[in-house]
Amino acid sequence: MAKATKKQALGRGLSALLKDPENDIKSASDKNADKVVGNIVELEIEAIEVNPFQPRSNFNDQALRELATSIKELGVIQPITVRKLGFDSYQLVSGERRFRASKLVGLETIPAYIRIANDQESLEMALVENIQRQDLDPIEIALSYQRLIDEIQLTQERLSDRVGKKRSTIANYLRLLKLDPIIQTGMRDGFVSMGHGRALVNIDKKEEQLALYEKIVGQNLSVRDTERAVKEYQGKATGATKSTSKPPAVPSFAKEDIQKLTDYLSAKVDIKSSEKGKGKVTIPFNSQEEFLRIKKLIVGE
Repeated sequence: MAKATKKQALGRGLSALLKDPENDIKSASDKNADKVVGNIVELEIEAIEVNPFQPRSNFNDQALRELATSIKELGVIQPITVRKLGFDSYQLVSGERRFRASKLVGLETIPAYIRIANDQESLEMALVENIQRQDLDPIEIALSYQRLIDEIQLTQERLSDRVGKKRSTIANYLRLLKLDPIIQTGMRDGFVSMGHGRALVNIDKKEEQLALYEKIVGQNLSVRDTERAVKEYQGKATGATKSTSKPPAVPSFAKEDIQKLTDYLSAKVDIKSSEKGKGKVTIPFNSQEEFLRIKKLIVGE
């Protein structure tokens, strides 16, 4: 109990330091910065603004109320993280659920770690923190990955290192963004799972995706049922364009590797071979940017 009291007193002391205009800390090299940055400080909630880079857009009201009840009983166990904007002004980097729940129960202050970062660093911290710690839905995770790639200019390899996920896992999430927006919304709302989405993304035509999506929801199809339905659709699509000659088949030695190549390149890979063993690998692309991305993965340029 004595340790907890000492820690809280330290937080209040640092809060007083931050309230002193003569000790306004703007960078890590400023006087007393080492006493504040990285330490837990009790900040007034009204001095904190929400992060515009927050990747989470949906907050479950029931879960938020449950967290608020826990905070009312036990306090905020895990501090939030903020970055300093100006004198006695801060912006949330991570911990928005704790921040919102604390406001719900009427707390005036909240324990926080203070960081000094520019907007890009703040975005990266917010995205990586949320991917690792929050229960985001698959589309929110995919959008967070895409933002890290686009706005922080991370390659999938560097992103894999940064978030501690396999590159194939990241590729599987990013492929979900090729689904029709209606299906993406259905996934966010819990009507279908990521497994359903991974199966549906193998259908190129959006109208066919939607038709099968409606069937999944209407008939409560499992992921396995959906995968079978996608294979049936692909078989019919192939049959409609089949010529009188026997079409090239996927060679047995490559069957297990098609999905690996698809995941690695984030593009649908097709492998065909004749009876004599000659064949070809087809990798479609939809834009110059996608072509350059695939090229970089294959040749490293």
